[in-house]
Amino acid sequence: MDYSAANQSLWGFIIQIGYIALAILLADFLRHRISFVRKLMMPVAVLGGFLLLAAKYAGLTLNESLLETLVFHGIALGFVAMSLRTAEKESEASGNMTGLKSGAIIVSTYLVQGLTGLLITVLLSYTLMPGLFKAAGMLLPMGYGQGPGQANNIGSTYEGLGFAGGRSFGMSIAASGYLVACIVGVIILNILRNKGKFAKADKTAASASINGDYNFEKKSDGTDSIDVLSVQVSMVLVVYLIAFLAIWGLTSGLSALLPGAAKMLNSLIWGFNFIIASAVAMLFKKLFPKEKTIVSKTLQSQNNYLLNRISGFFFDIMIVAGIASINLEDIKGLWLPFILMVSLGGLVTWFYLSFVCRKVYKDYYYQGLISMFGMLTGTISSGVLLLREVDGNFETPAANNLITGSSFGIVLGAPILVLVGLAAKSDTMCLVSMGIMVVYLLLLLTIILKLKRKKAE
Repeated sequence: MDYSAANQSLWGFIIQIGYIALAILLADFLRHRISFVRKLMMPVAVLGGFLLLAAKYAGLTLNESLLETLVFHGIALGFVAMSLRTAEKESEASGNMTGLKSGAIIVSTYLVQGLTGLLITVLLSYTLMPGLFKAAGMLLPMGYGQGPGQANNIGSTYEGLGFAGGRSFGMSIAASGYLVACIVGVIILNILRNKGKFAKADKTAASASINGDYNFEKKSDGTDSIDVLSVQVSMVLVVYLIAFLAIWGLTSGLSALLPGAAKMLNSLIWGFNFIIASAVAMLFKKLFPKEKTIVSKTLQSQNNYLLNRISGFFFDIMIVAGIASINLEDIKGLWLPFILMVSLGGLVTWFYLSFVCRKVYKDYYYQGLISMFGMLTGTISSGVLLLREVDGNFETPAANNLITGSSFGIVLGAPILVLVGLAAKSDTMCLVSMGIMVVYLLLLLTIILKLKRKKAE
């Protein structure tokens, strides 16, 4: 075997991963050393992604196929690690249905973003841009609301359905969402602070994680010969393998029994692999008994701290690879819908959240609003980053609402996954999808307002 640099199959992967690692370290250095960069509050992974994207256009050779692979698997592995965590003690917020209402806020914001995006693309397709892929507007909630992983998956699916440049279009929206969260969000914070809405947060006592479990050393009798991190990583990978087999079995069975439905659904099922992987993870962790028995010691039950770090690692890699894989040439003919969707999407998201957060988070309105805005234009990490500026010690339930709301959002958001595929089938189905989205939005708003009125009784 040739071990030299000439063997691309041996060294290619390591070189590409090295580029990603270098971008992360450089971004971390810039964030800590340059005050302007630090004040932008841009997550290190996002900054690293932009640095690698700039290097690509400066001449650095990147393996686009590998980057797309990292994005696709990174989001699923990250969610598997999150789903394997043991449940925390139910908080007061979840006890009074705030978790459910937060989930309704998240999903209803997806719908608002989706309707905004579809209105833009449908109107443009009938006026200035005939032939524009009408369902492209659904990439606004995928990029803003759900982040680069979903923007990549759905954009790739839409490319297969005829939307040229769909993947890069979706990834560009996701990248712009980070800018809206981290730059526009900071501007809004300063405006509100100058108006005396809140004081600058004291973050000296804040722990580095809202989950707070740092006791990660495995307790044993000293006879174990495997590192506890190895066990956690192995669990994540085994669950993902099981998820792959489940998806393969599901799509194969669908193709054999209902080929017509399979043609419509199989690509969507593979695109949403992270949801099935999360469900498998939640079933998998039921294998671990709560009692400290010989079985539980043998199975090496989950460690929340390490699982948080593992999920963070996969998400960081996914974000850097996703942004670096953007091809600006693919959206050169889509600048008008892109600019309209990015700008109007941010405005609509802010004003809609300003309304619903005032109804749900009455006692900590600004903390709830700014954290939700950060998450629903970027990711949960940007939501927490903004929240730390107004609630540095996480004294309000706002941080917990991001987590519990996201959990409820997986269930409440299931119909949107169907609408994503339905809207792309035809012009008629696109309009039908918009109508269904309006009805579902009204239903979620009714739930939010009804729960609020019930609490006040």
